[in-house]
Amino acid sequence: MFVCLCKAVTDHDIHSAVEGGVSSFEELQDHTDVSTSCGQCACEARSVFDEKIALEASKHASYNAPSIVLQSS
Repeated sequence: MFVCLCKAVTDHDIHSAVEGGVSSFEELQDHTDVSTSCGQCACEARSVFDEKIALEASKHASYNAPSIVLQSS
């Protein structure tokens, strides 16, 4: 889905940027030019970005979760 019509940025572009290491909205703007023209897409772009950041964080949290070993006495 197109998020920014002015710069032809899609939700996939935003997801790919986050997967590539973009970690702030300002970095996303530098990387994709999203929300740098008329600004009408800013809310949707931030929403897509924030959702992807949260998803990636939850993936990493589950990979890095410590293992709990229960020992019987």
